[in-house]
Amino acid sequence: MTSIKLQAIQTALNGDWQNAIELNTQILKETPEDIDALNRIGFAYASMGNLKLAKSSYQKVLALDAQNPIALKNLKKLSGHDGKTIPTISFVQMNNIFIEEPGKTKVIELLNVADQKAIGKLRCGETIALQVKRMRLFVLDQEKQYIGMLPDDLSKRLIKFINGGNHYEAYVKTVNNHKVAIFIKETKRAARFRNQPSFATSDKSRFVLENTARKSDKSHDKEDDDISDESGYADGGNEESF
Repeated sequence: MTSIKLQAIQTALNGDWQNAIELNTQILKETPEDIDALNRIGFAYASMGNLKLAKSSYQKVLALDAQNPIALKNLKKLSGHDGKTIPTISFVQMNNIFIEEPGKTKVIELLNVADQKAIGKLRCGETIALQVKRMRLFVLDQEKQYIGMLPDDLSKRLIKFINGGNHYEAYVKTVNNHKVAIFIKETKRAARFRNQPSFATSDKSRFVLENTARKSDKSHDKEDDDISDESGYADGGNEESF
């Protein structure tokens, strides 16, 4: 990956949209048909609220690749059924999304990732949903489509917190090489968990929390053995997030 492309991606991750547009425009001077650069420009304009130029950039993508999933998805967001622009389009501002806080945030690589069609639609910073199914946490995109799932040990840990009153937000962090990483952030901690971090900061804290809850887990262990047969989700998929 070239230096200028890395800079273009990083400026977007930092929410520096004007520089992202300038850097990607430089890329297009060298390679006018660079679809990734056009998509990044479209996303930057949308995040700045310039929906007209955002749509124009995505339309240029579709002129080169009529089935490009990123451009199709974002144009759908930007236009209503009657073709009129929606002024309240919710593109994520990423300036402060990925700030790490010990015990409150964690970057997690998903398991059993969905296929390329599903993964190709994801964008860095996009809000995603955590769905509890028995004793596992599935990750869904904004259209409620399956993306992947959290590791079993972390699923059990977070489900206990969620059931006890904690709240969380999750965002797409990176998507490439058949892997999807997400960023989970604790947004509310219930009083009963005031001294228990959502994500263990040491082996000791992890042991204390898991040992305390072990008794309540026993009745659910048998359910965990057969749930994978019910998911029916495929592996694979890759796409750069920016």
